[in-house]
Amino acid sequence: MKLRNVPTRLATGAFILHSGIEKWSGSPEQAAGVHGMAAGAFPVLKGLKPTEFLKALSIGEVAVGTALLAPVVPPAVAGAALTGFSGALVTMYLRTDALHKPGSIWPTQAGTGVSKDVWMLGIGVGLLVDALTRREPASGE
Repeated sequence: MKLRNVPTRLATGAFILHSGIEKWSGSPEQAAGVHGMAAGAFPVLKGLKPTEFLKALSIGEVAVGTALLAPVVPPAVAGAALTGFSGALVTMYLRTDALHKPGSIWPTQAGTGVSKDVWMLGIGVGLLVDALTRREPASGE
């Protein structure tokens, strides 16, 4: 892992890991709310029970957070995991009309919290670009 990636991996990984741990013991009301928003954006999720969805989301967040925090996980793998996860959050934001102003990408008051997930997408893409564009030293260097 490159030293320059440590701050973003640490901050993002800790944030996502904490979020996943909190969701693990979430209430049925929390599960219904999170599931409702996700199912509104991704209709395929409607068939899941809210509590099962919240547990699955929790596991996913713990996995992504752990991948970012573990120095043995290559930047490309951690970046791909974060890009996929945050890409889904940004897609949900864009598909949920109540979260952004009509005809705009800018958030409503209700959407501000979710719109901020775009920073995670930027970090994930940055990790991927950094990993995919690194130069290997020539032999003998």
